[in-house]
Amino acid sequence: MKIAISCVITEETAGPDVIARTAEALGFEGLFLPEHPVIPVVHRTRYPDPGGSGEIPEFYSHMPDPFILLAMAAQATTHFKVATAICLVPERNPILLAKEVATLDHFSGGRLLFGIGAGWLADETEVMGGNFARRWPMTREYVRAMKEIWTKPQAAFEGEFVRFPLVKSYPKPMQKPHPPIYIGSNVFGANCERALKNVVAIGDGWMPYGISPARLSRELVTLKRLCAEAGRDFRKMEITAYPPPNQLPKCGGDYRRMLDEYRDAGAHRLVLGPATLEPGKAEQALEALGREVL
Repeated sequence: MKIAISCVITEETAGPDVIARTAEALGFEGLFLPEHPVIPVVHRTRYPDPGGSGEIPEFYSHMPDPFILLAMAAQATTHFKVATAICLVPERNPILLAKEVATLDHFSGGRLLFGIGAGWLADETEVMGGNFARRWPMTREYVRAMKEIWTKPQAAFEGEFVRFPLVKSYPKPMQKPHPPIYIGSNVFGANCERALKNVVAIGDGWMPYGISPARLSRELVTLKRLCAEAGRDFRKMEITAYPPPNQLPKCGGDYRRMLDEYRDAGAHRLVLGPATLEPGKAEQALEALGREVL
């Protein structure tokens, strides 16, 4: 079971170099970072926190660009993975995004894991030029266009949302044919079949947020069936799980049992967060987590 770190780095936390260097030395696999480029001050979309006010927490508006932070993390380490979790694909220009992904993967020596999603904040998607109602068709098409750029010396694409004539774009990703693509999704709905269909269509793995071992085991039965129907090899799909935050063991709790349950359910990687990222305390928080899970 691979164990990675997920956190929200802001201008008030320890930097990505400190976090990555410490986590690598402890034996964590990599660093997974989210993104939100802007948060509308007035928003009609409620924050998905059952029983809450619907207001979006302030830290959401303090997220730096993940590719810049991940480049800093890669520069500070040697074999540590760097991952987007998630990159909001329909809020970006796919040609420029293809360049960012390829550049980071090339110069990190092939260490990028490309976690993607389509977002839940309709107001943000619209500000950034995306079509929220059709965000997943956009995402699938953008990924297909990016794959053309990553894998061909000269690439062209003609789609509904993106089109371009023959172009050249270098560097190419170090990983071939491209960095692995993980489809991120939350599991708040009745089922995950839409997300799993996207995994089969464009992904190399699934990255559900807030999923229990029992739920993961059930959903992977569906993913296996969908892979068989589409002629894809389920055994090549890598499963990255984020446990429900309110179900994580407390410090000194039974982390080993939790890891065993996720492994038995079919997870290949578990993503956890340190107790704090406060400057001067983040290293100790990572060390405490490492003692529990590594």
